[in-house]
Amino acid sequence: MLIRRMTATFGKLQEQTLELQDGLNILQAPNETGKSTWCAFLLSMLYGVNTKERDRGGVLADKNRYSPWSGAPMSGRLDCRVGEDALALFRATRRQAAPMGDFQALYAGTADPVPGLTGANCGETLLGVSREVYARSAFIRQGGVTVTQDPGLERRIAALITSGEEDTSYSEAVEALKKQLNRRRHNKTGQLPTLEAELQETEAQLASQAELTRQRENLLARSAELESREISLKEELAAQDRWELHRKRLDLQKTEEAAALAEEKAEALRRRLEEEGIPENDVTGRLRGAIVNLNTVRKSAEKAQEESDAAKAALTQAEKALSASPFAGQTAEEARKSSQALPATSLKAWDFCLAALAAGLFAAAGLGFWSGMDGMGPLQGWTYLPLVPLILGAAALAFLLLRRHGVKKHRDTLTTRYGTVNPQEITAQADAYAALLADRDAAKQAASAKSAAAQGLWQSVDVNAGGILEEVRRFAPAAYDIPSADAALRASALLRKELAEAEKAAHEARLRAEFQSGEAPEPVDSDAPPLLPPERGRDAVTEELETVQADLTALRSSLDRIAGRLHAAGDPLALRAAAERLTDEIAALEAEYAAIELAISTLARANTQLQGRFSPALGKRAAEIFGGLTGGAYTGVILDKALHVSAEPAGTGVPRDAGYLSAGAVDQLYLAVRLAVCDLVLPPEYAVPIVLDDALASFDDARCAAALAYLRKKAETRQILLFTCHSREAAFFRDDPAVSIQVLTAPAERV
Repeated sequence: MLIRRMTATFGKLQEQTLELQDGLNILQAPNETGKSTWCAFLLSMLYGVNTKERDRGGVLADKNRYSPWSGAPMSGRLDCRVGEDALALFRATRRQAAPMGDFQALYAGTADPVPGLTGANCGETLLGVSREVYARSAFIRQGGVTVTQDPGLERRIAALITSGEEDTSYSEAVEALKKQLNRRRHNKTGQLPTLEAELQETEAQLASQAELTRQRENLLARSAELESREISLKEELAAQDRWELHRKRLDLQKTEEAAALAEEKAEALRRRLEEEGIPENDVTGRLRGAIVNLNTVRKSAEKAQEESDAAKAALTQAEKALSASPFAGQTAEEARKSSQALPATSLKAWDFCLAALAAGLFAAAGLGFWSGMDGMGPLQGWTYLPLVPLILGAAALAFLLLRRHGVKKHRDTLTTRYGTVNPQEITAQADAYAALLADRDAAKQAASAKSAAAQGLWQSVDVNAGGILEEVRRFAPAAYDIPSADAALRASALLRKELAEAEKAAHEARLRAEFQSGEAPEPVDSDAPPLLPPERGRDAVTEELETVQADLTALRSSLDRIAGRLHAAGDPLALRAAAERLTDEIAALEAEYAAIELAISTLARANTQLQGRFSPALGKRAAEIFGGLTGGAYTGVILDKALHVSAEPAGTGVPRDAGYLSAGAVDQLYLAVRLAVCDLVLPPEYAVPIVLDDALASFDDARCAAALAYLRKKAETRQILLFTCHSREAAFFRDDPAVSIQVLTAPAERV
């Protein structure tokens, strides 16, 4: 298999792509840039994400650890070549509970699916090994190069050195045999201890059976005495039941008579209500509600009438005030004009001018008159010139006297009409008259509105009252007004209530009769002989019966316990048969136990032989690789059956446990073992890619160079992905065109 390209939305990788080449790929990147994420992505694309894995011990499960940081669903694509076919593998997440659970495998460049390739078998189909084998061989992480046991790896090793079938695992077989061994006997548990305890219990039951039988005979005799007394007491109680039933039948007769009387009363009331046409309660309630509403409307009408009367009185007062004004009968505009057109009420300067003019005219007229009478010429008339002032004064005085008389008369008229001659006061009276006119108009409008409102309410009262009386007179013709109609409705409601109470009483009486009829279904037989009352009360008989029954219950309980114990113990023949059966089963299980122990020891010897065949080959190959990595410092590697490793320094001949080596030497040793496992375990026809995640981080430069040289040669037969945080690997292969070197940044770039 050859990986060409990976595109991931996985952990910190957001739709990032990694291009890969044949042979050795050096992928250099600083810490925290996604090297381990790419490795985990490759494993998830091949084998899927383990959805059953849970977080534990501070270690996150892959499904949580590599959840995309962007919040997008986990997904990816892997382009690869398998033989002559170019494939494109897709994994996507449709359900959060199944990350990357949606799998698709297509032939590259087409939409044709790869037949038989599913998300479950993808890795094992393309690589030829299971996830556990791949993770413990070719998938090498920093700090995780140690080889650990796994049933899958164990089956793969067994297949290589035996039959070639991968369905056999020593550890699984031994574990299954140990479970069977423990099933038969494990300390004090298992089938054998259980059967032994059961046999001991059976023998104990046989020993106690005779005593239980004797106790049961004694209890049976006492039980017969108590049962006879119980029958006698029950017969006495039956006689009391017959007496009480007789009394109940008598009580039933009285109850049925009372029920019949109650039903007759109710029927009489129903006939009366039908004859008188008494309405139903809903009609009565509606009419009484209408009367209540009518009274409410009547009160509103009375209040509206009071308000209308008050408005009319206010209108009358306004009209009286208007009539008392000297401007009565005028409009506001006419009053203002008349107050502004009043004549003068005192002599003015122009009055004296008019008086002088009048005096001059009068004098001229007088002189002409006198001249005409004496027959004088015009010149002669001047002889009367001394009389002119006298005439002028007299004329002016006469005019002023006449003018003064007219003014005085006008003042008297104003005083009589307005009570004052002051024009400002008369104008104020005109303004007040205008205000009175406005008040009168407002009062007239209010009186009209309130009168209409009161009239409407009274009309509503009359209409509603008429409707109520019309309905009430259908069953109460004597109802002539609302109070009498209300009284009729009250009487109807009382009759309906009386009927309801009578019907309820009749119903309850009938129910009592039916209940008593159930207790005493048969009527009293008047021809039967009279029953005699019991000699003693029911309580005394019941108390004695309860005592007898309690003793009998306790005795029967004891009998049941003894019977249960006898039943559990069984009869002697069955118990002896059971004991023989248990003895045989114990013997058979002990034989099986010995056979299983023999099988475990045989398997252990066989596994030791297999380890003896495999471990030398694995140790030899690991020693060759480890010697090359350390420059010949170590010449031997030894692995035990648990894959614990020891290394033999050159020239010593004494192997040293890995715990005594330095950290760098331990990583080199386990890397050599892992690479040897790859050579021996991975099927060569699949050319399984090897992935190393900072596996050389603790190597010094010399041993790192040796490891790189080995990987360079190894890459001639399979693809190798070496993720590293150092630059020395890239520097080592700088001039080697066969090695692909990438510096993973954001985004990745080629060098």
